[in-house]
Amino acid sequence: MLKKKIVRRFKLGTTSFIYPDHIVPNVKKLGHHFDEIELLIFESKPLAHLPSSAEIDELAKLSTELSVTYNVHLPIDVSLASSSKTMRQDALETLERVVTLAVPLCPTTHTLHLDLTAEEMVEGQDGIRRFQERAMEGLGLLAQRIPYPDKITIETLDYPPEILFPVLDATPMALCMDVGHLIRYGYDVSGLFERYRKKVPLIHFHGVDFSYDSPRDHQGLDRTPMDRVQTTLGVLEKFTGVVSLEVFNLDHLKASLDWMDRRFFLPAF
Repeated sequence: MLKKKIVRRFKLGTTSFIYPDHIVPNVKKLGHHFDEIELLIFESKPLAHLPSSAEIDELAKLSTELSVTYNVHLPIDVSLASSSKTMRQDALETLERVVTLAVPLCPTTHTLHLDLTAEEMVEGQDGIRRFQERAMEGLGLLAQRIPYPDKITIETLDYPPEILFPVLDATPMALCMDVGHLIRYGYDVSGLFERYRKKVPLIHFHGVDFSYDSPRDHQGLDRTPMDRVQTTLGVLEKFTGVVSLEVFNLDHLKASLDWMDRRFFLPAF
C-alpha cells in the first residue's frame, strides 16, 4: 500500500503513468498519496493523444477532491530548437495548444525538452551556438503566445547543462533539474543548483542502474550507488519546490518511496 501524505521539506510528486492506464485513472489512484502529479503528455500526434476536454474537466475536479496539484510534461515529439523552420513552427503551435489545454488545471510548471542533436554536438561550438540561438528565438515566440511563460521549465537532458546557461539567462523560463540525467552523465548537480536555485521549482528524481554497459535511468532510487547520489541528497536538503519521482511503474515507485522514506520524510503534525 502507498502511504498517505505527510509533511516533508519539499512537495513530493510522481508521474501519471505508474499504472498501465490513462492519466485520469492514475490520478485517482495516486492523488491521495502525493502533493503533485506530473501529467505526461509526451505525444501530440495524432491530436487524439492529447487529453480531451472531458478529461481536463475530470482532472480539475480531482485536483480539488484530492488536494493535489499538477505539473505538465510537454510533448517530446516536437522540437522548438529544430534546425528545420517548419518543425520549429509546428512545435510552437503544438506547445501553445497543450499549454492552453491545461489552463483549467493551473499547473505549477510545464516541462520542456530542448533537444540538441548528435550532429550539432559533433560540430562543436558552431553547432551549439546555432542550437542556442534557435532555442532562444523559439522560447521568445512561445512566451508571446502563452500565459505565464516563467512557468516553462527547461529540462536537463543528456548534453552538458552549461549549454543551457545562455538560454536560461536570456529568457524568463525556469529550470527543471533532472538529477537522474545529471547523475547518469556525471554532471555537476550541486553547482547547477547553486547557480540557478532561484529558478528551479521542479526536480525530477529517479534511479540510475550502472550495472549495464549503457546505464539505465528512470529506475527505482535503490538502484543508484550511494557515492553517485550523495551530492543530490545535499541539494534536496535545501530544496523546497517539487520533487517528482519520475518512474513509470509501481515497483520502481515503491522502491523509490522506501528509499526516500529512510532519508527525507518528516513526522506529520
